[in-house]
Amino acid sequence: MDPFVADTGTPWKRDGRVAEALRLLVETAYNWIGCHLPVRTLRMAWLRAMGARIGSGAAVFWGTTVFNARDLVIGDRTVVSFRCVLDARGGLTIGSDVVVASDVQFISGTHDLDSPDFAAHFAPIVIGDLSWLASRATVLAGVTIGDGAVVAAAALVIDDVPENTVVGGVPAKQLSTRSSDLRYRIGPHPRFY
Repeated sequence: MDPFVADTGTPWKRDGRVAEALRLLVETAYNWIGCHLPVRTLRMAWLRAMGARIGSGAAVFWGTTVFNARDLVIGDRTVVSFRCVLDARGGLTIGSDVVVASDVQFISGTHDLDSPDFAAHFAPIVIGDLSWLASRATVLAGVTIGDGAVVAAAALVIDDVPENTVVGGVPAKQLSTRSSDLRYRIGPHPRFY
């Protein structure tokens, strides 16, 4: 029997475990090697090949870890800086003209503490256009950050953030509001970052 022909009677072939194992292998290779490639266009091509939908002029800088690229969407001209974590296992959508500073983490998964098997739960994270997430901010599962919002450095975002709102702290609370007349475009980005 040809090993490349599907055998619907074999459980490991029928349920897609081989395809999932290959996907995880490619993702692991990206996170170990690909995210450190010195040319941004190569990193972006690898992410797109893994299924990420990335807009024109967007950039993901060195050292950024990506989980489940097939559920990652990044808008036009958005920059994701150094050493970020993009956990798209629950879905991660980042709008256009967004600045994600260094070491920001998007964590779309959690566990049920009372579950006898410590069950994992995932929920989407959505970041609106023209938002800015400052260094070391963390955004947790199920959060939506509105257009034009700002998340201060080292903030922990556990609740939705309305548009044009500035939040900070642990957990993040409203600090102020931002002008609603935002029209800027981010970029161009340095080629070798």
